[in-house]
Amino acid sequence: MAALLLRRLGAMVLTLAISSFVIFVAIYAAPGDPVTFLIGNPENITPERIAAVRAEYHLDQPLFVQYALWAQGILHGDLGTSFYYQQPVSDLLSSRLPVTLTLVAMATVLFVVLGVSLGVASALSRGGRADSWITGGTTFVNSVPNFVVALGLVSVFAVQLRWFPVAGEGAGFAGRLRHLTLPAVALALGSLALISRVTRQTMVEQQTLDHVEAARSYGLGTWAIVTRHVLRNSLGPVVTMCGLTLAGMLAGTTVIESVFGISGVGNLLVESINTHDFAVVQAILLYMVLAYMVVTMLVDLIYPLLDARTLVRSERS
Repeated sequence: MAALLLRRLGAMVLTLAISSFVIFVAIYAAPGDPVTFLIGNPENITPERIAAVRAEYHLDQPLFVQYALWAQGILHGDLGTSFYYQQPVSDLLSSRLPVTLTLVAMATVLFVVLGVSLGVASALSRGGRADSWITGGTTFVNSVPNFVVALGLVSVFAVQLRWFPVAGEGAGFAGRLRHLTLPAVALALGSLALISRVTRQTMVEQQTLDHVEAARSYGLGTWAIVTRHVLRNSLGPVVTMCGLTLAGMLAGTTVIESVFGISGVGNLLVESINTHDFAVVQAILLYMVLAYMVVTMLVDLIYPLLDARTLVRSERS
């Protein structure tokens, strides 16, 4: 297990280094000269002012030198200064990140609990009416873009019924939960359908295996067979898919935050792109890559605990 962890950490560090360089180069190659955005007022654009700004932000240095200075600052906890907000990027992220993490946490609870429950119900009634309704309903939900779902939820539950606020993230624990309920539902619905299908498929496969048939022949009850043999042995693929979905959500709240007017990391990314705030864009993209890698690494470490055979194969390789 320790060797597996070291290999995962080494691969994570290497991937993060490569990703950070790609992010930096991509922003560097973006259309437009960052100097013009830094100076702001066109009347202040003079050769002397341009040279001073380039020197201040190291834009007069070669690309690899700029990247080295940026990476060195990140290693020391300095993500740079926002061109638009004129404050440290780390302060901007620390003020926006809790809202995004709360939204993702609420959506994760919804798609895990409801998705697994619907998948179990569908697998146990395979070929029946409940299976058809669940499969058809989840397929339809998965085919609708999440921004369309978000607009529909706002129209019905916020504007017409007035059960929930139209926009904002709320203040306090209760207020935040109430404000983020509709965004969490909109974010979770598509993932709920995916988890439901994966749960159903893996449980259907497990139900045909020999040890399940043996348990039935010994007279073991249906609920005991499902919980001890079928669902337990199906957890590996389900947990893996839940982890990958969660990792994608950490980097995919932009649309939902924009629709509901939530001041999260995704909304900050849109604002930074529109204002050409390159330092903030770089930091947010790096956060998304890091969050995805951390979650997927945790899934890789949890999976052997659910299925010891994978740990044996990892140690042999």
